[in-house]
Amino acid sequence: QLQLVESGGGLVQPGGSLRLSCAASGVSLDRYTIGWFRQAPGKGREGVSFITISNGKTDYADSVKERFTISGDNAKNTVYLQMNMLKPEETAVYYCKAQALLAPATGAYWGQGTQVTVSS
Repeated sequence: QLQLVESGGGLVQPGGSLRLSCAASGVSLDRYTIGWFRQAPGKGREGVSFITISNGKTDYADSVKERFTISGDNAKNTVYLQMNMLKPEETAVYYCKAQALLAPATGAYWGQGTQVTVSS
């Protein structure tokens, strides 16, 4: 059973940076696509960035391009989201999700989320 644990959230001033981590246990991430999502109060969950571990392909929402960088560390079975030039409207709970891509992996798994607050 794959388990995901996010960390690295906190309070940061506008224009600041944070690096989120999504650590996996139980199963290697190299058969999954990993996505970072966020959910602001009163809003739906939106996709922010994605990485396919097996080939390194990445994708970003238009709103975060040039500011956020997603990366993976196979040895640590961890995916990171480096967030720069943060804006107050990006205050949200950030979640990582692992979606099975290659057999024998199956299913989708979510972490518990980490709070990011951008405020002066």
